[in-house]
Amino acid sequence: MRRQLMDLPGPRWKKGKDGKNFAALAATNPMSTIVAELQASLRDAEAVAILSGDGKDAILAVGAHQAALLNRAAFGRAVDNAGDEKLWFQLGPEEMFFLCHALRCITVESENKKQMGEGELWDLLTSTSEPFPEMYKAYEHLRLKNWVVRSGLQYGADFVAYRHHPALVHSEFAVIVVPEGKMFGARCGRMKVWPDLLCALRASGSVAKTLLFLTISNMNCEVRSSDCLEQLIVHERMINRWIPQQCREQQDKPHREEAHRDEQRQKQCREEAIREEQEDTREGVVFSYWGVILSFTILSSLLVYKLKL
Repeated sequence: MRRQLMDLPGPRWKKGKDGKNFAALAATNPMSTIVAELQASLRDAEAVAILSGDGKDAILAVGAHQAALLNRAAFGRAVDNAGDEKLWFQLGPEEMFFLCHALRCITVESENKKQMGEGELWDLLTSTSEPFPEMYKAYEHLRLKNWVVRSGLQYGADFVAYRHHPALVHSEFAVIVVPEGKMFGARCGRMKVWPDLLCALRASGSVAKTLLFLTISNMNCEVRSSDCLEQLIVHERMINRWIPQQCREQQDKPHREEAHRDEQRQKQCREEAIREEQEDTREGVVFSYWGVILSFTILSSLLVYKLKL
């Protein structure tokens, strides 16, 4: 296995109707622009997300314009609610906290309509999900790089990352989050044994995705508050299968080129030797011809001399 970028395939754009070019469509509508529009619109609308009973997700009520932007930016999932003017979106914990903490474009309320501060919301989310700090840090890391991040549960991963909207392109990375540091406790043992790594690698390869490890390093800070997010460091590692045939071909390529050059040199030497031999042969024929002529001339002169005598 190699912990480096190898010959990774490019984005696999989906096929649109009537030959529509989704790559060009994504290029003219970058995700950064869409998210910026969503951020401004939610701020202006003073959007409020209401926590569910278990505190694991939230429901966001928005107007038609905000709903369109949420769909384009691939945040949350639309919820059908007939007979209501508002449109509703279900947000996962990472999505909710990202809109609240990173983009600061929504506020969050509990079921009893009590507004929750960022610290209170952090305490709730970490109490309901122990790995929330590292999961959110990984989500935020990718989202701030304008990747669309979705749950990777069906692929045996924590997340999957898309270059643009999932309706336009297939996901490129299956993301595994690996915490490091004593503050994360027993969760640091994740992916430390070969069978776990091989299973994740096989699963991602079977669905044409590159396995991406996001290692979250802790600089001895407490994860009891959202202030720790500034101290967490994310390391990206792409894991690929080592294919012996490809590796051997890559290593043998210089040797094959050198052997080809030697063969060409030998061919040139043989051709030069043949030309020299042919030239020597022609010179020998010419010399023999003139020798015959000279001998005939001498014999003729001797015969004439004898006749005169």
